Amino acid sequence: MMKEKILIVDDEADIREILKFNLENAGYEVDCAGSAEEALSMFTPSYSLILLDVMMEGMSGFKMAEVLRKEKKTQVPIIFLTARSGENDLLTGFSAGGDDYIGKPFSIHEVLARVKAVIKRSRPHAETEKTAQPIVAGHLRIDVMSKMVYADDTAIVLSKKEFEILSLLASHAGRVYSREEIIGELWKDAPYVLDRTVDVHIARIRSKLGTYKNYLTNRSGYGYCFSVMETDE
Repeated sequence: MMKEKILIVDDEADIREILKFNLENAGYEVDCAGSAEEALSMFTPSYSLILLDVMMEGMSGFKMAEVLRKEKKTQVPIIFLTARSGENDLLTGFSAGGDDYIGKPFSIHEVLARVKAVIKRSRPHAETEKTAQPIVAGHLRIDVMSKMVYADDTAIVLSKKEFEILSLLASHAGRVYSREEIIGELWKDAPYVLDRTVDVHIARIRSKLGTYKNYLTNRSGYGYCFSVMETDE
């Protein structure tokens, strides 16, 4: 079995060395980069996960994540490493496409546990996907196999979490999901996720759906619901 490959991006050499040593001992193949620019130049789709520092000289970790998601079109999982743990920083990280958030100083045991959990939940479920049918709702078609969304046959580019949220709600059309339920379904191993994180992702999905943004509705006091009947005319 091939080893999972991890890319560490941090401008502090001692942190890179500590992480590399412990991750390699845990059975992973590890590459390191001292800046976002270096990491982007060496990035390939073969990586299973990126451990990404937020505050670095030059390009920030948030900006690198945006480049990976928007320009390189990759959904490789990203765990942010940072001393910044305010609510706005968390929301920025998740909006940029992050999958998890570990505060500095960190416990190496916590890092190993998070890495394992994020890789596990991002790994394709082959048997399920073999039989997965596209979700067709109103003018939208959600292709579970290719992870693409189409509105009237026009592709809509969503981040990994945006796709997961839309798929969850659309596959249970009419059911209202509370923010806590959405977090429980899609962020099982990420204790830093806030209710507002869900709101940010929903807002971004709605903006990308354009004409069909009202397929996603907010039931005040309850949560979010996907419904075509109420909005499709």
